[in-house]
Amino acid sequence: MKVLVVSDSHGWSEILTELKQRYEGEVDVLIHCGDSELSADNPAIEGYVAVRGNCDTEEEFPYDIVEGVKGKRIFITHGHRYNVKMSLMKLTYKAQENGSDFVFFGHSHLLGAEKINDAIFLNPGSIAMPRGRREKTYALVEADEQQAVIRFFDETHRELTELQCVFSL
Repeated sequence: MKVLVVSDSHGWSEILTELKQRYEGEVDVLIHCGDSELSADNPAIEGYVAVRGNCDTEEEFPYDIVEGVKGKRIFITHGHRYNVKMSLMKLTYKAQENGSDFVFFGHSHLLGAEKINDAIFLNPGSIAMPRGRREKTYALVEADEQQAVIRFFDETHRELTELQCVFSL
């Protein structure tokens, strides 16, 4: 499984188009974790599995999606409805309820990855307005039966190698 995960683009449609052109055909799915601030018919967001964030007004985007990719179960949400700025506890319960292998979310604009129980939680940071770091970021997730590798990139597609995470599955 190979997945591109981006979040919190806040109207920056050009970067979404650029990411799509760069990775379409190389990844199994393009995921946007909300706050695109785009309409569902905007060409920049077409082709992404996208959820609705707290800054989105597009009602066609659902708040949560469970997506199956190459035998892995991915729970996608923005995070604001689970208070991710305070704790990942509510999101952890939801992941368990859904039997998720991966949980992708945004909202805090803080990148990070960790394994909680049997699920890998990933916030790719914000591609438009990062917090905690100066780089605007997105993530690539590659997983097989044994491990998951998460790599972070900035908006110029430079890999931030010091942030790479490897998790056993």
